[in-house]
Amino acid sequence: MRVLLTNNTLDERAGSELYVRDVALELLRRGHEPIAYSTRLGDVARELRAATVPVIDDLDRLARPPDIIHGQHHLDAMAAMLRFPEVPAIYYCHGFMPWQEMPIRFPSILAYVAVDDLCRIRLESEHGIPPERIHTIRNFVDLPKFARRGPLPETPRRALVFSNTAREDGYIGTIRRVADSLGVELSVVGSGVGRVESNPERILGRYDVVFAKARAALEALATGNAVITCDSQGLAGMVTPENVAELRRLNFGVRTLSRPITEENVRAEFLRYDAQAASTVTDILRAEVGLDLAVDAIVALYEKVVATPRSYEPEESLHSASRYLASVGDIVKGSAAETLERNLSRADAFAQRQRAEGAERERDRATSAREATDIELREARTELAILRVAIESVEARRAEAESRLVAVEDALRERNVPWTIPLAARRVRKVLWKQPLAKLLRRRGK
Repeated sequence: MRVLLTNNTLDERAGSELYVRDVALELLRRGHEPIAYSTRLGDVARELRAATVPVIDDLDRLARPPDIIHGQHHLDAMAAMLRFPEVPAIYYCHGFMPWQEMPIRFPSILAYVAVDDLCRIRLESEHGIPPERIHTIRNFVDLPKFARRGPLPETPRRALVFSNTAREDGYIGTIRRVADSLGVELSVVGSGVGRVESNPERILGRYDVVFAKARAALEALATGNAVITCDSQGLAGMVTPENVAELRRLNFGVRTLSRPITEENVRAEFLRYDAQAASTVTDILRAEVGLDLAVDAIVALYEKVVATPRSYEPEESLHSASRYLASVGDIVKGSAAETLERNLSRADAFAQRQRAEGAERERDRATSAREATDIELREARTELAILRVAIESVEARRAEAESRLVAVEDALRERNVPWTIPLAARRVRKVLWKQPLAKLLRRRGK
C-alpha cells in the first residue's frame, strides 16, 4: 500500500515527528510504500531518507497519487488532501491543546484517530466529529529498540529529567534541590538545555527515576525506569500499578499534570519509589504498547478506509476548503502580524547590538590609542632621563678637563715656557668636546 504521511515538521525529534518516523519504518519493513511530507524538513527527514523512505516538501514531486493519506497536523494534511482530493484520508489527532492538531473536515476524510481519551474528547466535543468515525489507537514503543533494563536498586541513585521543555531556570531547579538533598544524581536531556539525545534507548537504562510525560514517559516505563509524570505544565506523580491504566488512557499528558511542581510535592513522589512496583508497571505496559500491535491497528484501518466506497464531489471539496481557510484565516493573519512584530523587534534588537558593538569598538580603539600614547610618552621620558645622565657625565668630564688645562697653563707660565705653548693649550680647549684630554696629550707625546 502506498501511504502518504503528513506532519507539521520533520525536523526536531519530538512526539509526532517520531510517530511518523516509527510508523513509516514499520510500514517499510512490512513491504508497504510510505512517503513522508512536510513543508519543514530537518533531522527526522534525514533519518527517514537514510532508511530509504522518500521525503518531500513539494507534493508535485509525487508522480502518482498515494493509496491513502495518513494526515497529521491540519496545514500539511489539507495541502495533501487538496492535491489528491480523490484519495481517501485518515486524520490523526495527537494533542488537546496545540493549534496544529486542530481537527478538520474534508470529504476525503473517512476516519479520525485519537491517540488518547483527551484527543477523542476534542474531536467529539469541540469539532463535532461523530463518535462512530473516531478510532483510538494509543501511542506505542518500539520494544526491541527500548530493551528492558536490569532490576532497579532498592534506593534510587540516578535520576533523569527527559523533556524538550525543561529549562535550567524553570522547574529543573526545584527537582535538582530535592535530588541533591536525597543524594540522587540528576541529569537533564532535551532541546531546552541544548542536549538532544537522538537515541534515548541508549541512555534510559542508566537511570533509576525518570521525570517525563507522554511519549518520553512511555519509553522510560517500557525500559523499566520508575517514572514520575512531570513536565513544565505540572506534576502528576509516580506511575504505579494502581494508576498506570488511567495515566495511559490520557497518554501521561497534559490533563494528568494537575499539581504544582514544588519541593514538597517532588520529594513526596521521590519517596514513593518502589523498585518492585516499577517492575510490575513495566510488565503491564510491555504487554500492550508494542509498535507492532499499534501498526497492526493502523494498517487494518487503512485497509478498511481504502475499501470504503465513496464518490468524489468537486463542489463539496471546494466548499470544505473554503470553510477551512475561513477557520484558519484569522489565526494565520494574527500569526503573520506577530511574526512581523517579532521580526521588527529582532531587527531593532540587532540594530541596537550593532550600535553598542560599534561604540564598544570605538572605545576599544580610543583606549588602545591612549595606551599607545602612554607607552610612547613613558619611552620618551626614559630616553630623556638617559640623555640627561649622559649630558651630566659629559659636563663633568669637560669640567675636569678644563681644570687640568688650567693647571697645565699655570705650570707652563711658572716655567717660563714660550707663549706659543699656552696658545696651543687654549686651542686644545676647543676640541675637548671631540677628543679626550688624555688622547690629545698622547698625540703631543708623539
